[in-house]
Amino acid sequence: MGGIEIRDDRAAGRLEAVGADEVVGRIEYFVLDAPERALVPVHTIVEPAHEGQGIAGSLTRELYAAARREDVAVAPLCSYVVKWAERHPDDAPAVDAELLRAAKEWLEAHPERF
Repeated sequence: MGGIEIRDDRAAGRLEAVGADEVVGRIEYFVLDAPERALVPVHTIVEPAHEGQGIAGSLTRELYAAARREDVAVAPLCSYVVKWAERHPDDAPAVDAELLRAAKEWLEAHPERF
């Protein structure tokens, strides 16, 4: 994945993979505050011309690394992130069911965000 930089645009809720001055992939997420603070990935998108290059996995790995740095949980609602977490249990701690339920409720209450 040479030449790809990952940037966190927290205000926009996007973790972006940037290569050659263009966004080639992203995870769209929000920050949940209660019952505890968590990063909640909703969609993982890689531009078709860049699929198969490991970009989605690198974005997901960085999302979990950011959560560790901030000492917060990840409550994945994105099917890609859920599957990635199942394959990488050492990098992706299991999420509390109550936290996942709260994340789903937040998303249902804010459909305009995604």
